[in-house]
Amino acid sequence: MSYQNPTQIFAEDVTEEKGENARLSAFVGAIAVGDLVKSTLGPKGMDKILQSASTGEIMVTNDGATILKSIALDNAAAKVLVNISKVQDDEVGDGTTSVAVLAAELLREAERLVDQKLHPQTIIEGYRIAAQASLQALEKTAIDNSTDKAAFRRDLVAIARTTLSSKVLSQDRDHFANLAVDAVLRMKGSTDLSHIQVIKKAGGKLKDSYLDEGFILDKKFGVNQPKRVEKAKILVANTAMDTDKIKIFGARVKVDSTGKLAELEKAEREKMRQKVERIKAHGINCFVNRQLIYNWPEQLFADAGICSIEHADFDGVERLSLVTGADIASTFDHPEKVKLGTCDLIEEIIIGEDALIRFSGVAAGRACTVVLRGATEQLLDEAERSLHDALAVLSQTVLEPRTTLGGGCAEMVMAKAVDQAAQNVAGKRAIAVDSFAKALRQLPTILADNAGFDSSDLVTRLRKAVYSGMTSSGLDLLTPGGGIADMRELGIIESYKLKKAVVSSATEAAELLLRVDNIIRSAPRRRERM
Repeated sequence: MSYQNPTQIFAEDVTEEKGENARLSAFVGAIAVGDLVKSTLGPKGMDKILQSASTGEIMVTNDGATILKSIALDNAAAKVLVNISKVQDDEVGDGTTSVAVLAAELLREAERLVDQKLHPQTIIEGYRIAAQASLQALEKTAIDNSTDKAAFRRDLVAIARTTLSSKVLSQDRDHFANLAVDAVLRMKGSTDLSHIQVIKKAGGKLKDSYLDEGFILDKKFGVNQPKRVEKAKILVANTAMDTDKIKIFGARVKVDSTGKLAELEKAEREKMRQKVERIKAHGINCFVNRQLIYNWPEQLFADAGICSIEHADFDGVERLSLVTGADIASTFDHPEKVKLGTCDLIEEIIIGEDALIRFSGVAAGRACTVVLRGATEQLLDEAERSLHDALAVLSQTVLEPRTTLGGGCAEMVMAKAVDQAAQNVAGKRAIAVDSFAKALRQLPTILADNAGFDSSDLVTRLRKAVYSGMTSSGLDLLTPGGGIADMRELGIIESYKLKKAVVSSATEAAELLLRVDNIIRSAPRRRERM
């Protein structure tokens, strides 16, 4: 009897992992990503240096989403964790490390349960029951102070302080927390952070950063032009001021004499002058162009008492039109149809060694600019990422004003609720529910570990406090030796929306990866040559 080779279904360059192997690959990838970022969690988290192999450019950061986005990963499960941290960043702005770490801890627990011969679907059912119990407990502890203006502002400052305490800005967190709250409250409920512009200027120290209630454009006025314009009427344009030059590629112009050449130049200048006249007809005293303006039109504007700003790159032009209420024009034949921008004062200011232009009293009173100062480019980049997290969380909190407590308090309260829920679950699912509570308790454990404290001692004390009814207890990581303290008194407050997003996203990601029983890797189909 002859044995034949089993039929080969997949192509030669396709690899397949089945059952246990596939699941193990998913667990290992996710847990590795969790371990990578967990040292950055909390107020005593460490930073990572990321260096590009191609350009050699370096980035120093402890922002979970930034770290994960910057690393090329091959493992499919690891990529799922990268995606949830990215979604957390887009949705709430902060909590990117927490969500990746919680998902990894859930999968670490799931790996133990699979080893004990629990079926993945049983684990998923248990996790669902646990997630529901924890989110209900979180909602019960959430507090809404939005009716009391002073208390709500205190909440916002506390949230900003908590967010910034784990960032590079932690030393000056009071200064930056107030700065971020002022910027967000100016927006009157809008979550469009493009109204808040951030300008980074190396030099000085972080404490020198400030909020300017105008719009600052990183450009200079043209030559011979007024350096200060009051009651400005601004035309924002994206137009080529040399449109009528002969610049057809490869064009050759034959002329009989230099006089004819002079005539050509004169015609060109006349066309440019006519364009300037059409722009002047709008009755403006400030002209901002995205493209270059060139010397001759600039001189014409200066003679007419109009200040001109050239090459205000696209982001600058877009923002300027947004905050001054102007349209971006590219043709100038119908002045009555073009909406001009207005502001009270345009003036030149000096930051460090650079001259910039400030537009004060802009039409959109919501707009403002944060000027960041700092020792190095890398520090400024990280400061901007940190501030962005704080601004994003605050703008979301203005919409969803409920708050909850930080310092591992919310996680322990949820773990308590999950433990109670486990007592009402029959069968093997109860083991999975218990494991969910264990994963939640890992977050305060990691916070304590990162601060260099004895986590097993601290977390058991915290567990005892919360389980015995002191539901606002959390870890105090900023006093030497650490301890258990009342988070509400210390003002360690976090956004309810942030915590809710962390738990629900991490649970869904863990469920998604638990369902995996097959990983098939294949190269793309080769294109057949004709």
